[in-house]
Amino acid sequence: MDVEAVRKQLSIAVSQQLGSLVSMTLLAGSLRGASYVGLKVRLREYAVTEVTDTERLVEMFCALGGELQPLDLLPPPATDSATALKEFIERDKQVMASLHAVISSSGQEPQSEALEHLIEHILLRKQEQLDFLLLAQD
Repeated sequence: MDVEAVRKQLSIAVSQQLGSLVSMTLLAGSLRGASYVGLKVRLREYAVTEVTDTERLVEMFCALGGELQPLDLLPPPATDSATALKEFIERDKQVMASLHAVISSSGQEPQSEALEHLIEHILLRKQEQLDFLLLAQD
């Protein structure tokens, strides 16, 4: 495992994942209109899982000797619910790309296989989440 490369990419992915968690929480609380009631409930359910995923990524990052960095505050979601949802989807696609980028430096050792499996599990869950949000967007 190229530990330094993994730490660098994982640092980016953890930061983006934390941003995604905050964005999702803000989105769930700010969507307006009767057509978004069911989506708000689903976003709250996703947020619980995002907390667990984020904690596991942070734990792995710290186990590899990474040091957490201060987070930049995110802008609030757009006041238009459709725009806010679209922006969240695009931001979460970037999170998924950052998570996927960690795998290329992870190698073939037991610890790296565990990291790769964790990331693949999170990517699978986030893809299912993204597919649902894309359907909800239409």
